[in-house]
Amino acid sequence: MAARPFLLGAVAGATPGKWIGIWKERMPRVPLELVPIAAAEQRDRLTRGDVHAALVRGSVDRDGLHLIPLYDEVPVVVMSTDSHLSVADELTVDDLLGEMVYTPTDDVLDVPVPGALTPSFEGTLDTAEAIATAASGAGVVIVPMSLARLHHRRDATFRPLVDGPQSPIGLAWPQEAPDDEVAAHIQTFIGIVRGRSARSSRT
Repeated sequence: MAARPFLLGAVAGATPGKWIGIWKERMPRVPLELVPIAAAEQRDRLTRGDVHAALVRGSVDRDGLHLIPLYDEVPVVVMSTDSHLSVADELTVDDLLGEMVYTPTDDVLDVPVPGALTPSFEGTLDTAEAIATAASGAGVVIVPMSLARLHHRRDATFRPLVDGPQSPIGLAWPQEAPDDEVAAHIQTFIGIVRGRSARSSRT
């Protein structure tokens, strides 16, 4: 009988590949299934038990959850490679005065840009579509760096937004595991993320 898989949720842009590789080495009999989750649904997916643990983005209500902060992502401005903004090595919010700024429907940063122009079809583009639109030269979009890389296009580039909000990534899991087996798998994955050796007895 095949072992029950460990279900790891991950928001777009999260990069758990290294940890998954270590899991496969240490837990060859327990498959790890990577489950894509939307940032807007990450808490619900955890509390419903759709996933056993998840790499989550942003501020998460910790009621009923454990969370380990992992790293913070830099915000970037995505634009056409022909944009005049691309001559700068980095940008500030003030540099976007008068620019058309698209806010994706799945936006995770909520960056206020005073003096920016708002598209007439605001609220109808997801991140991939907003980046494609920005690449056309019609404006810019602000996203965490990993999402700019995830939706990379040859006709688009990006620059760090030095005064924009960072996007934290963390590992979250329910305080109450469904059973002892899942609880043990969660602790194993936590140990991998924290860099513990396979022989470590810490939990």
